[in-house]
Amino acid sequence: MNDPKVKQELLELYNDYAHNRLSRSDFMQKLSAYAVGGTTVAALMSFLSPNYKTAIQVKEDDPRITQEWVEYPSPKGGGKIKALLCKPKEAKGKLGGVVVVHENRGLNPHIADVGRRAALAGFISLSPDALSPLGGYPGNDDEGREMQAKRKREEMLEDFIAAAEYLKPLSNGKVGVVGFCFGGWISNMMAARVPFLNAAVPFYGGQAPVEEVPNIKAPLLLHFAELDTNVNKGWEAYEKALKENKKEFTAYFYPNTNHGFHNDTTPRFDKAAAALAWDRTVTFFRKYLS
Repeated sequence: MNDPKVKQELLELYNDYAHNRLSRSDFMQKLSAYAVGGTTVAALMSFLSPNYKTAIQVKEDDPRITQEWVEYPSPKGGGKIKALLCKPKEAKGKLGGVVVVHENRGLNPHIADVGRRAALAGFISLSPDALSPLGGYPGNDDEGREMQAKRKREEMLEDFIAAAEYLKPLSNGKVGVVGFCFGGWISNMMAARVPFLNAAVPFYGGQAPVEEVPNIKAPLLLHFAELDTNVNKGWEAYEKALKENKKEFTAYFYPNTNHGFHNDTTPRFDKAAAALAWDRTVTFFRKYLS
């Protein structure tokens, strides 16, 4: 897409579809308006859809880490949750723990990759799949979104709270959370609901209710995309509540970025912003999870 204005319109259209604000039929109908000059709807869909074949940074067989699939109990949530557990292969002693929370489509290859990146950075990471009670991530994001929409958000929140409880004894006793989109909301909510949480990093995530802000004990590092109006509209009230309750937080807005800018499998990816945000995240976790 050579026209920046058209590209931005397409990204915003896809963002509405990806967050269930547009049905697939409405999305395809609106997308067809851009199928001009030899560009087909299929080509536009290919441009907008994630590419998990070439964008994975840390492969499953990377010799620098160990990974295994585990299952942990979530009695208040989905019952039994499958998760990817990763840590550095040469790790000596227990490490800080990081729960990695997926977007609104289950544990897809990109988020599993982020879990492995966290291990390479020196942590023991746990990446749960909230679609476990429905059979797990189905292999594509469209079906994953449909499946996740069938689960209650509060029950999925309990699944990730249970993940932190499972990870704590495997770690050095300190646990943080990082999440993206839906996972960003989970990260904010875990900060408010998990008293032992040591650090929370929401990427473009919905905010916790202001009435729950007094319960937050963990420091927050919040990443926002400048063009993400839907998420950002809740920031002013949240920031005010955090300040009034004297909570420790740092927020960054990344210029000219879209929701999902950290996801390097889609055209929303912003390489510079993603690298900076991840570097800040790792530094933050090293400070609070050591």
